[in-house]
Amino acid sequence: MLKQLSKEYSIFIAIITFFVIRYFEHMLAESVVGNLLGFAILFGVIIYSALSVAHHAEILAEKFGEPYGTLILTISAVVVEIVIIVIMMMHDHNPTLARDTIYSAVMLDINGLLGLAAIIGGLKHGEQPYNVDSSNSYLSILLVATGIAMIIPHFVQESHHSMYMSFNVVLFILLYITFTRIQLASHKYFFEYEGEGEGRDHQTDEINAWYHASILILSIVLIGMLSEILALFMGHTLEHFGMPMAIGAVSVAVISAAPELITAIRAAVDNRMQTVVNIALGASLATILLTIPAVIVVTKVIGMELDLELTPIQSVMLGLTFLVSIVNFNDGETNVLEGFLHVILFVVFAFLVFV
Repeated sequence: MLKQLSKEYSIFIAIITFFVIRYFEHMLAESVVGNLLGFAILFGVIIYSALSVAHHAEILAEKFGEPYGTLILTISAVVVEIVIIVIMMMHDHNPTLARDTIYSAVMLDINGLLGLAAIIGGLKHGEQPYNVDSSNSYLSILLVATGIAMIIPHFVQESHHSMYMSFNVVLFILLYITFTRIQLASHKYFFEYEGEGEGRDHQTDEINAWYHASILILSIVLIGMLSEILALFMGHTLEHFGMPMAIGAVSVAVISAAPELITAIRAAVDNRMQTVVNIALGASLATILLTIPAVIVVTKVIGMELDLELTPIQSVMLGLTFLVSIVNFNDGETNVLEGFLHVILFVVFAFLVFV
């Protein structure tokens, strides 16, 4: 185990970076170049640590199989996202950061990740099959949860807004528990595809689940520690260049989605589109059902404002994304064209961040 631990380079790099940047934090924060340098170093190390999270989540996935594997990966990514959002909200006191990050994460997972994976897999394998019951299940709950948490608040009276937010916490926890039970027990076959994984012979008995789970948790903790300093440099940099704060939300989404993106691309190349669907749609669902209750509770505890109501342009983009997803994911196969349509939506999303 000590030999394995000595090869966990991301852990050691993250720890060293934390203490070095923390020591020079005030010096770097005084200049534009220092802020850019600090931000670049921290962002790179956090992404490297996120890849470590993906690596250990993948090994745990081999140990426990599907859909446990993608569930471990998506929950790990969402925990990273929650940690970073809470830290940045406490630092910048930005009530819309959580909303913008959740919106960015869903656009990145469905349009960016799933779209890119469908293109890469389609170019290599043509049409890639998956279990259509899984996409239908994910999309139906995504529509309901997004509407409840981010659309309906527009029509709730201000005097009842706080009570409605508390109601959402209970509702979303129940939704996630119910869906997880369906995914892992009663309707587990919805999220599996017969034949996927054949020929992949892994010595699962030799995998030390406790070791990999411990390193995964430690990596998430280190990402949270580094993100606290990253928030300082990011805020100063965006403010200096007059850039929209939404870019910060996109950065959080990119960091949290990095483990999922790497895993999804590998799965698409291996013709395992069911894994890609589970990761992309499962991550989007976990982002909404877990991140929203978490930020509601935290903001209530620290007495901070929270705005989850989607802007008109965000509502339209999410509506288009869900509509295209419903049309594309109704036949149990993906192809290059479907992937291209989602990537186009992601490009439009990226463009709108800067206007």
